[in-house]
Amino acid sequence: MNLSILLFPLGWQHYLLGGLSIGMGVALLFVTTGRIGGISTVFSSTWSFVVRKPFFQQARLLDSRGWRLIYTAGLIAGGLVWWLFFSGGETMRTSVPVWQLLVGGLFVGYGARLGNGCTSGHGICGMSSLKLPSLWAVLTFMSTAFLTANLAARWLP
Repeated sequence: MNLSILLFPLGWQHYLLGGLSIGMGVALLFVTTGRIGGISTVFSSTWSFVVRKPFFQQARLLDSRGWRLIYTAGLIAGGLVWWLFFSGGETMRTSVPVWQLLVGGLFVGYGARLGNGCTSGHGICGMSSLKLPSLWAVLTFMSTAFLTANLAARWLP
C-alpha cells in the first residue's frame, strides 16, 4: 500500500496549503509591523480590559491589546470564510463530552501561560524568529507528546 495514503487518507495537499498560509501570515505580520503573531497573549491582553490585577495591567499587554483583537478577529474571519466556501457546508462534530473539552481547555490555557506561549506559538512564531527558548519548548512538547502517545498505545485499550 502507498505510504502517503496510509499516513494521509484524506490527502496531504490541504495540510501543505494550511501550513504555507500560516507561515506566510506570520511572516507578513512580522515583515510589515515587526510584531510576533503568537495568539496566547491575546487571552491576557483581552483580560486587561476588565481585570485590574497588576499582571493584566502590564504595559506590554495594554499597548498590544488593540492590534491583538484585530488579529484574532482576522483568524476567526478566516475560519468562517473557509467554512462557508470550502467545507461544503458540513459542520464538524465530536463525540468528546463537553466537560472533557472544558477541562482540556483549562489545562491548555494553564500550560500556555506556564510555558510563556502555546505550542503553535513557539513552533510557528518563536522558532521562525530563532528564539532559543522556543526551540527548547518545542523539543519538550514533542518529546512529551511522543512519550505519551506511545504509553497510551501500549496501556490503553
